[in-house]
This record gives sequence, C-alpha cells and structure tokens, in this order.
Amino acid sequence: MIPVRDIVVTARFLSRLPAFLRKPVSTTEARAIIRRRLARREADFLALLRRAVYAHPASPYRALLRLAGCEYGDLERLVVQDGVESALRMLYRDGVYLTVEEFKGRRSVIRNGVTIPVDPWQLQNPDSAAHLSAQSSGSRGPRTPVSLDLVWVADEAVNRGVTLAARGDRPPRLAYWDVPGGTLYPLLAYAKCGAPPLRWFSPVDPAAPDLHPRYRWSARAIRWASRIAGAPLPRAEHVPVSDPLPIARWMASVLETGGIPFLLTYSSPAVRLCQAALAAGLNLRGAELRLYGEPITPARLAVIRRAGAEALPLYVATEAGRIGDACLAPGASDEVHLFHDLHALIQPGADGSRPGLPPHALLLSSIRSRAPLVLLNVSMGDQAVVEERSCGCPLEDVGWTTHLHTIRSYEKLTAGGMTFLDTDLITVLEEMLPIRFGGAPTDYQLVEEETADGQPRVRLLVDPRVGPLDSRAVAEAFLTAISQGSGVERVMGLAWRDADLLRVERRAPLTTSSGKILHLHQVPREGS
Repeated sequence: MIPVRDIVVTARFLSRLPAFLRKPVSTTEARAIIRRRLARREADFLALLRRAVYAHPASPYRALLRLAGCEYGDLERLVVQDGVESALRMLYRDGVYLTVEEFKGRRSVIRNGVTIPVDPWQLQNPDSAAHLSAQSSGSRGPRTPVSLDLVWVADEAVNRGVTLAARGDRPPRLAYWDVPGGTLYPLLAYAKCGAPPLRWFSPVDPAAPDLHPRYRWSARAIRWASRIAGAPLPRAEHVPVSDPLPIARWMASVLETGGIPFLLTYSSPAVRLCQAALAAGLNLRGAELRLYGEPITPARLAVIRRAGAEALPLYVATEAGRIGDACLAPGASDEVHLFHDLHALIQPGADGSRPGLPPHALLLSSIRSRAPLVLLNVSMGDQAVVEERSCGCPLEDVGWTTHLHTIRSYEKLTAGGMTFLDTDLITVLEEMLPIRFGGAPTDYQLVEEETADGQPRVRLLVDPRVGPLDSRAVAEAFLTAISQGSGVERVMGLAWRDADLLRVERRAPLTTSSGKILHLHQVPREGS
C-alpha cells in the first residue's frame, strides 16, 4: 500500500510541475543568477542559519552552537569579518560539526560531555517544501529522508545549464543510464535548464516485481505531467549492464547525425559500455560520459578513451545534490569545480582531525535557502584534495575557483554503483553466511579489485575448510542479504544480479601484513 504521505507529496508536486517545466532557465539568466548568488553568499548563509537553525529549536545544530557559545550575533560578526569558510573553521574547532557516523545516526553526538540526539528528520530544512521525496541509499546506515523542493531543483538547474553551455555551442543530446527512483530529480533539473534528456536507460527492469511500486507510479506520473507542460520526459528503457550495446548504438547514431551524445551514469557501467562498443566496432569519438558514484581511475579512463569517448566527472550526494562538475582543463582524472554558490566546504587539516574525521575529510555546509537538508560542517564520508588554482576553463570565469580531485570514500567500498558499510558486512559475513552454510566468522571475505581494463571485480572468498557447498547458493544468499528492503537496496541488488558482478571463490581469505583478515579487502591492480 502506498503511504498517505507519498500520495500527498506527489499530488502537490504534480500540481506545480507543469508551471515549473514551462519556464526553462536560459544560459544568460543562469550566469546572472550565479553572479548574484556569489555576491550574496555570506548574506544567504546567515539567512539560512538564522531561519533554519537559530529559529528552529529542534535543530541539533542549535544545541551544538549553544555549547560552543555562539549566538547568532557572534556568527554574524565572524562571517562579516572573515567570510563563510573562516567562520566554519572556527565553529569546527569549537565542536560544531557532524561526522558521517553522527550524521547517519550510528553514533551519538557528544560534545563537552553533553549528548545531543540527532534524527535525520531534524536536519530537514523547515523552509523547504516537500514536492518530491527522495532518500539516501542507506548503505552506510539508516536512510536519510530528503524532501526535494522544486525551488531547489531550479537552483541546481541553473548550475547544470552553465556547465552544459561551457562545453560549446552544439547542444548535447542527453541520456541517463541509472536505476529508477533517484533519476527523476536530475531529469527534471536538466529539463528546467532547457536540455531535457531524450532517453532514460535503466539497468534494472522498471517492471520488475521486486521493485517498490513507488518507482513505477512516480515515473509514470512525471511523464504525464511533463507531457501536459509540453516538455515530455522519456520513459525508462531496460538496458542491463551485462548488455550495454543498445546504448552504444544509440550514441553512435547520434554521432553519425552530427550530434553529441551525452550519457550520465556510473563509471563501471560506462567501462562495460565502451568495451561493448569496441567489440562491435562502434566509434564513440566525440561522445561524452558524465560519471558519478564511483572513482574514475586511470584504468577505467583508458578503456573509455580507447572507445573514443570523453569521461567527465561529477561529484554528487543525495543529501546535498550536485556538489561539483568537471573541470575542462583538469590536472587529475576526477577533478571538479566546487559549486560554492550552493555549498561551503572546509577540511579538518593535519592539526584538526578528530575521531572519524581524517585530515582531508570534506565537511559540507549549505548556502541556499531551499537546500533539502541543512548541513553545517557535515561529513558524507568522503575525502579529497582541495585547492585553489587558475585552470583557464570556462567554469573558472563563472567564479567557481575551488577544485577537488582524488575524491575517495574513507569508510566505504564502492563497486558497480553499490556501497557497503563494514558493520553491514559483519552481519552478513560473520553471522548470516556461517549460520546457513557453516564455518566461522573469518571464513568469508569480500574482495574488491580492478582488472587491467578498469572493470570492477568482486569476489566472495569462502575458505575451503567450510566444506562442500553450492557456490551459486552462496552468491544468491549474499545478494539477498545486502538487498533487504523494498527501496534503494533492492534496486541495487537487482543491478548486481543483472551485471553478474559477484563471483564466489573457494580459497582462504586474504590477510594484511599484520595478519588481519578484513571484512573488505581491496586489492591494488598490478602495476598501479
């Protein structure tokens, strides 16, 4: 049964969608909007915290600021005198921050001996209208609810329009290759900036009975509303990761007509796509792949380039939206410009690291008034190299001068678009599999590695001493365990099955140099 709240949110959303789509934002308008945002950045940050934190007693940030002795007048003086980032660094030193463990509710927030409860719902922006519901994957703990406001979608559309225009005068022909659910929001954002995606390829069958009904009816409802608005959005077409040739053919056909195919997807499916194109003799020279959710490693990049395509990184989080977009004169394969009209970012630094926060951890804060979640020095579990440099690309001219690269998670494994918590794997590897198939907690281990051609490979090692067992049954039990629930986990579990990513191997788990058997063992590629 569909929850009443989902029905109410959807009805509100559909009533506003036609007007939203009928007024796309031009590139000229978008550039002017970004200039105004950057000029008002300090004022917008202060206004957001005044309304959503200081005037919102339930906000956990209010309690943290109180413990730090920072009233609104104090914050205002800090920001006016030294800027947003300097103020955020002072707040961090005084204990105003959330680690990813605290943000996800896995660990209590304790500052100066005081425990502050944090519930994801308390982080919702009270000024953000719930037009579209979303949630994080939950792979790192309880899912974070995110209520998306169409005003926020329009805010992000401004940035997408500018980054698209930076690629040149020829408008690209957009397509998405991603699972149902999370794709709806970016489809709308691109439509708002005047570049509605033409195709939506889903690695999971949209009609699969295992999918939650909301994925099906929400996609249909948006298509109906977009048709009414005269800006029809595409329906989802099933193209599994194991057979990406239909997408490669579509891209090749666009290139033949002089267009620019522009595909947004994860990096590992992109590698399989390019391998399929190479095997079929399809030339993808001139195609652009906007990649997110997984690192763009040199090996993966080499496969993509051999097919003639260009890889452009995106830095995205469900809780924060798009954080950065590809630098067009990069010094690293995953270098992006920070959207600091939407976000502020600091790092602990070598002298300021805390438990759960390494020196290069990224601490994000919200700037815009309709940001779905209020973030104030919050870690998403990622770290990166952050630098100010002049690159000479068109995005620098917009005013985005902060660069991020070597973006990696410091607490999760990512493979095939799916992320895992060590605590989740402990339950599966040390409890569920031994109970069903025998053996001890150290007899099962997940190994993630990258093949020479950049393709991810995931092996489930089972110690031979466990005795005879059905490898296919072990793989199925593992996939079932990690895809419990009816939402994002189930979708990603189905994607893994479609991609045939997991292999069971009978051998002793690998050990570290100190003799430890890790639940997640990452093997570096030879020669790297």
